[in-house]
Amino acid sequence: MAQRLEGKTALVVGAGSVGAGWGNGKAAAVLFAREGAKVFCADINGDAAAETAQIIRSEGGEADSFRADVSKAHDVAALVATCMERFGRIDVLDNNVGLAEVGGVVELPEEDWDRVFAVNLKSCFLAMKHVIPVMERQGGGSIINISSIASIRYTGVPYATYYATKAAMNHLSRTTAAQYAPQHIRVNSILPGLMKTPMVEKSAQLAKSYAGGDVEAMWKTRDAQVPMGHMGTAWDVAYAALFLACDESKYVTGLDLVVDGGISLKMA
Repeated sequence: MAQRLEGKTALVVGAGSVGAGWGNGKAAAVLFAREGAKVFCADINGDAAAETAQIIRSEGGEADSFRADVSKAHDVAALVATCMERFGRIDVLDNNVGLAEVGGVVELPEEDWDRVFAVNLKSCFLAMKHVIPVMERQGGGSIINISSIASIRYTGVPYATYYATKAAMNHLSRTTAAQYAPQHIRVNSILPGLMKTPMVEKSAQLAKSYAGGDVEAMWKTRDAQVPMGHMGTAWDVAYAALFLACDESKYVTGLDLVVDGGISLKMA
């Protein structure tokens, strides 16, 4: 590999996976390590975070893990403090936390609205709140927030909380990028399209909305929606994150990087 992250430490939030295979955060954590970064893997599922860290160590990389509910301020503070104790710096923050609850504004219970906002948006706010001062002291860093094309398009699935939280994440990223550009802290968003990941596979609500609960039928339907003829994988998102994490993108900030096989080009 090119060792594009040699000498850097990456904090990956949502580095586990909800099932077998590769989620966006898990793939990013492993790819960052393959490119030379020390990686601190955080997830609400401590075992899943530890599994990712072990994969990295088994390949000769350096990694540690931490269990955190990043919708809670004290957990995020402890996460950042532990990462600093372990590795001494944070050059890259990769936020991969997200829920997709099906329901429009009429059907959605208020408690679900509050919960998804806490997980999808508050977690991003808290992670940046605690990491940016570290990056300021270091003289810069790269923050990558994983959003969705749902932030810019109606995807055909009625999930009001997902649309709203991811759209808010985009603008929070842009305004934070503008505020901290003088400190050489870059903030960018990645907008994945239809991805074949464990999170999607495990979502009974999504499978029901697409194909009456049939996961294999859902995969076929989603593949057919994409101009390239197939969904993306977690590695497509991870390689986009790698570009934004490394110095090759040192003049890039405030970007909404769409990774979707062209599907957002044809959506109304």
